[in-house]
Amino acid sequence: MLDELLAPKYLGWLIEGFGVTLLLSALVSVAATALGLALCLGRIAPSRLWSWPARAWLSVFRNTPLLVQLFFWYFGASALMPEGLLIWLNTPHHWDLALFGVRWPSFEYLAGFFGLTLYTAAFIAEEFRSGVRGVPAGQIAAAQALGFTPLQVWLNVVMPQAFRISLPPLLGQYMNAVKNSSLTMAIGLAELSYASRQVETETFKTFQAFGVATALYILTIIVIELAGQWLQRRRPAPGAAGA
Repeated sequence: MLDELLAPKYLGWLIEGFGVTLLLSALVSVAATALGLALCLGRIAPSRLWSWPARAWLSVFRNTPLLVQLFFWYFGASALMPEGLLIWLNTPHHWDLALFGVRWPSFEYLAGFFGLTLYTAAFIAEEFRSGVRGVPAGQIAAAQALGFTPLQVWLNVVMPQAFRISLPPLLGQYMNAVKNSSLTMAIGLAELSYASRQVETETFKTFQAFGVATALYILTIIVIELAGQWLQRRRPAPGAAGA
């Protein structure tokens, strides 16, 4: 029945777009987690030299629409770049390594990656900050009393617990990264939503095209949710049942 509704050619377009969505979301999640952690540390730093720039970053990126940010990175940033660099970025590049080839991503992909990463990192930073604040002060004091250095306290006491506390909201941000990736179709990135629009335009089968795309998005969210539940059972947050 599905073959009658959408020919294999169009299903292939959707699967290819789905692959772009998955890879982009995964890269954004990893980069935003690292950047979000750095922003969290800056936000809670006692020195204003670190805390004020981190607060400004969070305020800007959390309080402006993601679509506007994507437009800035695609249209605004390109206008500020030297012409030679812009031409190089828009030219296909391919390197053959020992076991596989590496292809330079399109400018649309880079703009989408930077826009989504900077936006998502601002929210992840706040999730980490909530996790750090959730670590009992008594445990920090106990570690200091045992002679732990400040770095050892952070690495062995604060951060492991903060990660466990932050895990559920972090998973929510990763799910948001998958869903927000659909906005990159506005700058021409051929991800899943873009592909479904292409299929709908060529076949006029709106329900089938967007139905398959919706099912793929839901499947991805379910997988993330199940992975999160598995991780939470293995490493429950302090104070949780069975911890």
